[in-house]
Amino acid sequence: MATYSDPPAETFRLSQLVNDTRYRSYTFQFLALIALFAAMAFLLSNLLSNLAAAGLNISYGFLAEPAGYDINQRLIEYDSQSSHLRAAIVGVLNTLLVAFLGCLMATLIGVVVGILRLSPNWLIRKLMSVYVEIFRNVPVLVWILIIMAIFTAVLPQPRDFRGESPEASMLFGMFAFTGRGFYAPLPVFGAGSAVVVGVFVASIGGIFAYRRYVKQKLFDEGKLLPVFWPSVALFFVPAILAYFAMGRPITMEYPELAGFNFQGGIFARNSLISLWFALSIYTAAFIAETVRAGILAISRGQTEAAASLGLRPGRIMNLVILPQALRVIIPPLISQYLNLTKNSSLAIAVGYMDLTGTLGGITLNQTGRAIECVLLLMLFYLTISLAISAVMNVYNNSVKLKER
Repeated sequence: MATYSDPPAETFRLSQLVNDTRYRSYTFQFLALIALFAAMAFLLSNLLSNLAAAGLNISYGFLAEPAGYDINQRLIEYDSQSSHLRAAIVGVLNTLLVAFLGCLMATLIGVVVGILRLSPNWLIRKLMSVYVEIFRNVPVLVWILIIMAIFTAVLPQPRDFRGESPEASMLFGMFAFTGRGFYAPLPVFGAGSAVVVGVFVASIGGIFAYRRYVKQKLFDEGKLLPVFWPSVALFFVPAILAYFAMGRPITMEYPELAGFNFQGGIFARNSLISLWFALSIYTAAFIAETVRAGILAISRGQTEAAASLGLRPGRIMNLVILPQALRVIIPPLISQYLNLTKNSSLAIAVGYMDLTGTLGGITLNQTGRAIECVLLLMLFYLTISLAISAVMNVYNNSVKLKER
């Protein structure tokens, strides 16, 4: 009587790392990794040896020393006796501020221009084409200098707001646009203001939830609920009710002319405004082309099918075209956000003290720690670029086509 049993288990042999195709690729990758680490260790050892021979050593102790210079635009408290580390933090915050504002404004302008480039109106279509071709074919540094020069030369000085018949006047009595910078009211938060802010944030979340509900209702049952006015009501009504219910805990500090300059309120220097505006309109020209390409990638039959159902052009764009075009738009849009963030390093051209102007400029020149400062600059821009990519890739995965 014959008996059957499983074949004996194969034992692993070292020769399989080279001869067996199942393991050969891992072997070569491991060897390449070892070679890479060895090369990096050699280069680092060579760098340290050369620095030691030159009497230099890598140290970050200088970050605790007093900076000894002022920063004109800052989001946190800082003076000349603050440390180089705090000066670097101020530069980081200034860089993040202009990058965030620039990405937001560039996206809004780029989407609008990209859609209008496909407008059936010949004049609008050509005007948007002229905008795109002019702004994306001139270096962004040139636009930064031009806009800064226009702000400085055209806008009135604070002294022009004085007198019985002033040459300039404040907008709505709250905003002042001068050759030195822009002034706006500053909110002052008192006791109970956290509740108002919390209600306002919850209202914004409610707007997104309501719009998502409306869209799902439309897709499931074909019922079209109003969107605009309920969204406006959610944006204003809860926060206003909470504001009065808490006894008006938020007040406004308005800029007032005192002497030859304005005091109080929010002050944004022309260097910040010109950099923000130049980076936005420059990057928006590239985003507009990305949006236009994404829309053209969608079959025209989608538009015709939606129109045959009775949808208006605005709803066709919002509900049919743009959701599909996002799959094409988002990947190159990430690159534009990264470019805008790195282009913000040109801020020193107009005197805006970002990280390149503080840590990579004055601090580097005062301390002579070029290697340390450059390494920190590289680490910051690498970190912020990877963070932007990670966030946008999460959003890209949420809008990509889900296959069954």
